[in-house]
Amino acid sequence: MNIIVTGRHIEVTETLKKYAEEKVNRFSKYLGNISEAIVTLEVEKYRHKAEVLLKVNGMMIQAESVTGEMYSSIDEVVEKLDRQVKKYKEKVVSHRKIEEKETLPPAPGEGAPVIIKRKAFNVKPMNIEEAAMQMELLDKNFFVFTNASSGDINVLYRRGDGNFGLIEPIK
Repeated sequence: MNIIVTGRHIEVTETLKKYAEEKVNRFSKYLGNISEAIVTLEVEKYRHKAEVLLKVNGMMIQAESVTGEMYSSIDEVVEKLDRQVKKYKEKVVSHRKIEEKETLPPAPGEGAPVIIKRKAFNVKPMNIEEAAMQMELLDKNFFVFTNASSGDINVLYRRGDGNFGLIEPIK
């Protein structure tokens, strides 16, 4: 596993880097197929933020934590990742046992008034259940993916009532 530790507004010391690598490296026991782990450590005044992104089989598992001390932020983010990795492992095992089901009802989406950030990424073909799992693992409110059954770009989002909505293009 390739572990990248970077710092924003903080000089990452060798001991801090070793500590973060040690904590993140323990996930290689549970997930043998982690290709990369990106650890970002950031300081803003008295807020110490640790963010970790694990890339596993084309999926991404992300967690972040903000505390008053960097080592406790790293510990807390590892605890969050631990819960997410367990959830990922349970879902992967259950996906092998259960046939594919597409039960998410389509619903209208809302537009954003101003674009202040652009982000580019590979859009991997996947079914709706895989996209929902990826969205939960990233802890985001929406997820853009290529629908494996239709080949179209779709947007999966979390509705206010906790359910999911799916935006599909009309042909």
